[in-house]
Amino acid sequence: MAEASRHSVEVIRAATLDGVAHGFLGRRGGVSTGAVAGLQVGLNAGDDDRNVQENRRRALEATCPGARLVTIKQVHSPLAVIADASWEENAKPEADAIVTATLGLALAIVTADCAPVLFADRAAGVIGAAHAGWRGAHGGVLEATVAKMEELGATKSRIAAAIGPCIAQASYEVGQDFREQFASVDAPFFAPGKPGKWQFDLEAYVAHRLTALGLGKIEKTGLDTYSAPERFYSHRRSVHAGEPTYGRQFSLIAL
Repeated sequence: MAEASRHSVEVIRAATLDGVAHGFLGRRGGVSTGAVAGLQVGLNAGDDDRNVQENRRRALEATCPGARLVTIKQVHSPLAVIADASWEENAKPEADAIVTATLGLALAIVTADCAPVLFADRAAGVIGAAHAGWRGAHGGVLEATVAKMEELGATKSRIAAAIGPCIAQASYEVGQDFREQFASVDAPFFAPGKPGKWQFDLEAYVAHRLTALGLGKIEKTGLDTYSAPERFYSHRRSVHAGEPTYGRQFSLIAL
């Protein structure tokens, strides 16, 4: 379900996370201009820092008003960290998932084709947010996120997870070298493409990894970042278009 705030920030919410402050955002409703026009929240996109901070403020207000923003230095790793306070910008840990049981923290993940995944165990009061590109998902970032949530008292069967907008299979062409990094049991996530190429279903692969964990509920938004330039930022699309840089979008969740 998508909705707009008074700033016209589009917020995509997941039914499985109903009752928990959260939202998957795109590029609508921001102040950035040029190639990254819109709600661009990345600090390394060649954008004006003042625009980025205003966009982050708008994103927070539209999804988790009053919460303190918590971000990490994402490195396409399988690492998850526990947050009990927000970090200074120059002290952010290198990781690709954050979990917390602390009220008032808005966990934020930045993406531009990779899959953002938001988690919540309402009964335990534990939430999580993961950046799951193919490398992180394949390496175990989703499993690491759930393990950290369990450390804080969450139970797998009570955890609800939602997969936000990411690059879709029809838009995700990969080579044989990519395919060979996956096991034969992962064949269902690859469709034959052009000669020597495959189409990879990142969303389905992420959902499969989550299902294998035995989570209570899993939801897919089914939204393709690549094919909707007016709505989402996409790294792959920007490369194909020869653009000098690309924007990033937020996914947030808070207790």
